[in-house]
Amino acid sequence: MTAPFDKLKAPPATSRGARSAYRDFWAGVGERFPDLDGAASTRYYADNERRLFAEHFPPLEGLKILKTDLWDEAKNTRILVWAGHQGARAYGIDISGPIIAQARASFEPGPCAHQPRPYRHGLLSAVADVRDLPFRDSSFDAVYSMGTIEHFDETERAVEEISRVLKPGGRAIVGVPNRHDPFLRPLFVTMLQAVRLYGYGYEKSYSRRALKQMLERAGLDVVAETAILFIPGWLRMLDLACHSWCRPLAALTGALVRPFAFLDRHVPAVRRHGYLLATVVRKPGVSLQTL
Repeated sequence: MTAPFDKLKAPPATSRGARSAYRDFWAGVGERFPDLDGAASTRYYADNERRLFAEHFPPLEGLKILKTDLWDEAKNTRILVWAGHQGARAYGIDISGPIIAQARASFEPGPCAHQPRPYRHGLLSAVADVRDLPFRDSSFDAVYSMGTIEHFDETERAVEEISRVLKPGGRAIVGVPNRHDPFLRPLFVTMLQAVRLYGYGYEKSYSRRALKQMLERAGLDVVAETAILFIPGWLRMLDLACHSWCRPLAALTGALVRPFAFLDRHVPAVRRHGYLLATVVRKPGVSLQTL
């Protein structure tokens, strides 16, 4: 497998201290945060992500895809693992060394119980920053960035990097917290942050319009706007807490999650109101591979 990596770039000297502190924070989160796989809300999340891939990316067989963090592969939906089992060529970066190590462990070769088709390509990964991606221009057919860029001050720079590494004609799905979530998740997160009970650090939210404008400024064409996780944020958090620390109560929270999963399957209109916006973009131009 040919690697599109350039030599890893050090962050600018003016921000090295802040970036080092942020790496340390996420390294700690990676080491102590529990695995969320198996929770009812995580299964709902995974179903949403697989739908996004099926509806908005080309066939996964041979698709070279970059994921801008590997949290899901270490702790959550394993969406890139699933894509690998469909024949995708999986690449990923994360700012956290422990998360990288756990994500790689999820890519053990061979079939698994839920994915009988074996990998033909493993995971090529590196500890890196989404604001300074260590890849050559036009390296990827697709980029998936769900819940990454809102954790950084320089969000615009992260989007520019996504655009830079995407091939002409390639597609990206960029997801951020929905500022207009009907269940008021951004307000709930702000309250948790104020009392230092939010485990994911600094986080911003965006309106659909603001996200679209940011993506267009980076030279990307918006082709679809949707969202995932039509569910109260507090219920998702409660379900994960019960799954991690009080399994008997997870049956109750799972029962509360199921109506939202049912609505998502049978009333597609609710998807636009999920708490994670998912905007699909295309980089203008035609890939040389198609000529």
